[in-house]
Amino acid sequence: MRLGELIEGRLVRRYKRFLADVELPGGDRVTAHCPNTGSMRNCAEPGSRVWLHDSCNPARKYPLGWKLVEVDGRYLTCIDTGLANALVAEAIEAGVIGELAGYRSLRREVPYGAERSRIDLQLSEGGRPDAWVEVKMVTLLEDGWGCFPDAVTARGQKHLRELMLLAGSGQRAVLLFCVSHQGIARVRPADSIDPEYGRLLRAAAGAGVEVLAYGATLSVAEVRLVEKLPVVL
Repeated sequence: MRLGELIEGRLVRRYKRFLADVELPGGDRVTAHCPNTGSMRNCAEPGSRVWLHDSCNPARKYPLGWKLVEVDGRYLTCIDTGLANALVAEAIEAGVIGELAGYRSLRREVPYGAERSRIDLQLSEGGRPDAWVEVKMVTLLEDGWGCFPDAVTARGQKHLRELMLLAGSGQRAVLLFCVSHQGIARVRPADSIDPEYGRLLRAAAGAGVEVLAYGATLSVAEVRLVEKLPVVL
């Protein structure tokens, strides 16, 4: 996925969940939209290099959007969770995710489930059960591990319950971690942050939900999923 021309700056602060103040090379400060509702733990340190995209939309209150951050002065990381579904869909269509190859139809944001959810991706082909794919972006690196979630997530817990019900009904249920951090080579649940999510994730895997992780190659021009990563439960 091409990111377009980005504007480099230094993070001053991230606040109110959806806002970030950034200092540009000339010294001017701008406020950008932060498209990440999580805690962004370890990804929002003041002084970090960041890259913004200009929507060039005068109707938007904050036309600049935060896309990338350099973590620990070395790891490029995409923090825009709104790109996760598109990155996974692109990888499926390119044949990168072998486990999800061969489906003819891909639909997004399909309503489903007892708790009135929307699945990120529904893959269909007439001769076999649909694949229901929930996508989660992983940006937290701790102790050499990519960890999810970075904050307690009632919504994520709900999605795991929905996936377990799908698997129990004979459908193919998949949780796919989209890893958009150059420093992450393996993934595990963040039990110290949300122990209930970790418990439900293990229960889901035991109930037949497929748990996958794919890592990305990143530059200031492009983000692409390229390789399968191990998930340790």
